[in-house]
Amino acid sequence: MLRYIGKRILWMIPVILGVLLIVFGLSEIAPGDPVDQIVGVDAPEEIREAKREELGLNRPFLVRYVDYVAGIVTRGDLGKSYQTGLPVFKEVMQKYPNTVKLAFMAVAVALIIGIPLGVVSAVKQYTFIDNASMVFALFGVSVPQFWFALMMMLIFAVKLKWLPASSATSGALGMVMPVAMIGIANVGNIARTTRSSMLEVIRQDYIRTARAKGQKEGKVVFRHALQNALIPVVANVGNSMASSLGGAVVAEQVFSVDGVGRYMLTAINARNWPAVCGGLVILAITFSVVMLCVDLIYTVVDPRLKDEFNAASKMAAQKRAFKKAAKEKAAAKA
Repeated sequence: MLRYIGKRILWMIPVILGVLLIVFGLSEIAPGDPVDQIVGVDAPEEIREAKREELGLNRPFLVRYVDYVAGIVTRGDLGKSYQTGLPVFKEVMQKYPNTVKLAFMAVAVALIIGIPLGVVSAVKQYTFIDNASMVFALFGVSVPQFWFALMMMLIFAVKLKWLPASSATSGALGMVMPVAMIGIANVGNIARTTRSSMLEVIRQDYIRTARAKGQKEGKVVFRHALQNALIPVVANVGNSMASSLGGAVVAEQVFSVDGVGRYMLTAINARNWPAVCGGLVILAITFSVVMLCVDLIYTVVDPRLKDEFNAASKMAAQKRAFKKAAKEKAAAKA
């Protein structure tokens, strides 16, 4: 198991490097000059060139990329913001808890609604309940998030005045609409995955055997069927987290949540590329860690996978022991 975790952690390195390379490439071809945002368009050319030299913008693309990666690896340095001059890592970590809280709460809402919805749709297949559940699920998948956020704000904040339009100074109540917006967008995928997996499981022989023994339908559905149908659902949780982190960018901007997404959008408008890169690095690491945790949860949901991991580890240990014995034998003969 530890060997598998180590491999997954190592695989995070090329993912983060790839993300950085893409962002650096886009910053290179994006219109606009960061110097214009700092010293102004009307500044003398000497001042502009001096600022470019100070920021290192006159250096070749690959040199800047390698230096930035080296700074992250050796010092954990994500650079300094062009706007404030403060370390990007410090600024991002001040806003990071709000984004993580928003994403995890949205995934929790999606699971709480999506799993029961999928179970009911599978049990009541081809009925009105099934059709209504899938229509609701498809609505969550299909509706544009920014439009849905504006409609929620118009109805619940402007018309009914039940919820605050901005969460900047509203506390927990201000998180209701952002969490609902992102959560409902993920309900569809989880509900459909749960329904498909449940439909496969409830046709198995052991489900018919459990019913033949006289067990209650609720126990058959939730203990025997749902437990064995959860692996595809758990896999979908990782995708839901990715969607939630992406949706957080829209939600934070619309509802004024002080998170990493809003910070990155502000940085993009200001051509503040160190801030953009730093925010993406933190979000990429977060997503990679979540996917690793999802893979480990597989072993809890299905103990057979844990046995496979242990068997693979034992086989690898036996191979290492065999190679070591062969080397010692060859050295003894020599």
